[in-house]
This record gives sequence, structure tokens and C-alpha cells, in this order.
Amino acid sequence: MTSVARLVTSVGIDDDGEDAQSMSVSARHEAVLVDGRRLLLLGDRGWAAALGPALVREAQDGGSRRKAVSGIWATTSIEELEGTARCVVGPDEPFDGRSQEDMEADHWASLAELLRQQGVVVDAQELKWLPHEVVLTERLLARLGRDAGDAGIA
Repeated sequence: MTSVARLVTSVGIDDDGEDAQSMSVSARHEAVLVDGRRLLLLGDRGWAAALGPALVREAQDGGSRRKAVSGIWATTSIEELEGTARCVVGPDEPFDGRSQEDMEADHWASLAELLRQQGVVVDAQELKWLPHEVVLTERLLARLGRDAGDAGIA
């Protein structure tokens, strides 16, 4: 019987354009087994962010105009992306009177059930304590102006 060695969330660009004002990224959460196989846990996660216009004062005539701030990719750090990726794959925030502990227990039990359905039996609490790596795709790193040496690569 095989077991789960770690969890990996791969983060990539989820749009085709090279918009400097907004970003849309996807996150694919997988369990990596000790034999190297990867099993999908969550494939429907992601998030978007956008920069709004900034008010710029014109020194020449004292007037002002709206000017778009460029470079959401330049102002987004690898650490910020990694942190957000960890949040979007769960556990979710409490709602409807549920506690954080309830949400965590349900989250890990749900992931353990997904793995059981794929033939891997694992305890929910064991999953909770596994290493969780966030890996950014080469394309995402390039959009950030970074290279593969700056973070893990998917």
C-alpha cells in the first residue's frame, strides 16, 4: 500500500493576455505519493486581483487627472502568491456559526475521502501535518520578471 509523502499546489496564469492591470491565476492541489504519483485533490481553485487607477497631481497646472497604475505583476511577490495559494486550497474560513476547528476537520476529512476514492487510505490528521509545497509555473515566474531559480517550478 502506498502513502502520501507531501501536498503540492501548482499555481499558474489563468488568462491569455498580458494585462499589466490585472491577474488571474489557477491553483491545482495534489497529493504526491511516496512512489511519485500525483493524485488530484482540488483542481477548481484560483483567484484574481486588479490594480485600480491612481490619482496623479499635475505639477504644471495644478489640475489632476486619473492615470492607470501599471505593473500588478511587478508589485506581486512570490511570497504573496504562495500565501494566497495556501489559503485558496483550504481549509475555508468559518461560516454559519461553525468554528475554525470544524472547518479544518471537515476539510481534511474531505481530502482524505478523495484520496480513499482513488485507492489511497490516509488519516485526515496525517494529511494536515504533511509538508505543503507551493510551486509556481515557469510562465508565472516569467510574468513576475523572475526565473526558475527564484521559486519552485511546475
